[in-house]
Amino acid sequence: MKNIGIWIDKEKAHLVTLTDSNEKFETILSELEFFNPKGGSRTKTTKWGPQDVVQDSKYLEREKHQLKKYFQKLANAIDGADAVAIFGPADTNDKFRKELKENHPLLNQKVKTVEKVDSMTDNQVKALVREYFGSQK
Repeated sequence: MKNIGIWIDKEKAHLVTLTDSNEKFETILSELEFFNPKGGSRTKTTKWGPQDVVQDSKYLEREKHQLKKYFQKLANAIDGADAVAIFGPADTNDKFRKELKENHPLLNQKVKTVEKVDSMTDNQVKALVREYFGSQK
């Protein structure tokens, strides 16, 4: 039996692989650029503040493509799993589940849970995954 627990956010994903004989911990970095669009004239003499237009759609589109690449890398890493549990803060875990639903239906069937959890240390992630799959038996 190969169970994989994933703690995922936009920066990185921690994978804990549990088999009958051992436990493996792996971190996959997202390589996502964190965009901080800047615009405006930055002068105090402008009557109504900065007037430049910031093209948010360009940044969001780039982020979407980078997320897709990140999720593909994660899907390849969990390919041989018998059961998958996805944990994480914010909504990256839900986006990953949606990606699995749309593009990896066989992997999607193996997902047992998607839960919101706060940031954790590596040891806390390992304990969470062990506890989750230990209670499933």
